[in-house]
Amino acid sequence: MQLTHEHEQLRQTFQRWITTEVNPHVDEWEREERFPARQVFKQLAALGLLGLDKPEENGGSALDYSYPAVIAELMGEIHSGGVQMGIGVQTDMCTPALAKHGSAELRAEFLTPAISGDYVGCIGVSESGAGSDVAAIRTKARKDGGDYVINGEKTWITNGTQADFCCLLANTSDGSPHANKSLIIVPMKTKGVSVSRKIRKIGMHASDTAQLHFDDVRVPQRYLIGQEGSGFTYQMEQFQSERLWAAMQCCSMARRAIRETIAYTQERKVFGRSVLSNQVVHFAIAEMQVEVEALSALCWKGVEMVVRGEDATPFATMAKLKGGRLVRQVADACLQYWGGMGYADESSISRIYRDVRLCSIAGGADEVMLQVLCKVLGILPKRA
Repeated sequence: MQLTHEHEQLRQTFQRWITTEVNPHVDEWEREERFPARQVFKQLAALGLLGLDKPEENGGSALDYSYPAVIAELMGEIHSGGVQMGIGVQTDMCTPALAKHGSAELRAEFLTPAISGDYVGCIGVSESGAGSDVAAIRTKARKDGGDYVINGEKTWITNGTQADFCCLLANTSDGSPHANKSLIIVPMKTKGVSVSRKIRKIGMHASDTAQLHFDDVRVPQRYLIGQEGSGFTYQMEQFQSERLWAAMQCCSMARRAIRETIAYTQERKVFGRSVLSNQVVHFAIAEMQVEVEALSALCWKGVEMVVRGEDATPFATMAKLKGGRLVRQVADACLQYWGGMGYADESSISRIYRDVRLCSIAGGADEVMLQVLCKVLGILPKRA
């Protein structure tokens, strides 16, 4: 895709912000297992980076998807996958359906403050028995007067302990699992909403991940996004943005892992010469770089399709699958070249190694991506 001077200016602005306002603090945020989302989002909002492709009437810039893609591809420069994840949820996971299908009133109430950094959002899809299998969710929202009354639980909720609202997927009827779901905005201060626990993880430490409970939670029916019963479809559309974002984040993380490994192995001496001087090492690193650039090309193909208004599901799915697998392979191979220091918590490669393991799970596991691909490519076996 042909990027412009404006894209490059955006890239430079984001990089400066990462260098001056984020990376000096990430070690502290990792130790605290939480980053100050509202503070960080307010800074991003001041730079105009929270609503690049969102409507102007809600404070966005109404740019095409190539501009958020530039940001996504630079995410790996943030030295904490958890901070990257928290930002991505705000921009590409809990707000796309609201921006596209929400009423003007609903967007004014929740999207506008999300873009201005005054509200932190989260996305409520996964449950204990329904993660990648979205159709299996059990949370219910029944009508009572002019309200929905919501009961259920959600887990693996990024930004969950800090969020002001949740973009919640719930069953609003007893019909087909693909036609009985709706997306509903739930303010987190509503009576009956509770954070049952904060989940500790092997990586993404700076990202607060919560389990939420909804006990007879009442919200007005006007908090429905779009049409009732269309929530599954809207969430699949939202996944298109989320999965492209994730794949481009993987590119960025892999590039940083390679760059930092080159620098380290140039300095590290074994048997009187640098580790990098061994052909097996520099050849392997070169091959990794080839794979990363191939993934980047796949991602940008998907971005071009989104910009043209085409269905990018096949390419977003391919990119998500390839990205999650590749960044794991790169992080593992790079860590090996760091020797014992790579296994130390203090090294940058060890954090990358821990953080990227989530990439093949969150937003649809590898196996689900393969299932989706087989369906969209028409290569599922015929039923007997």
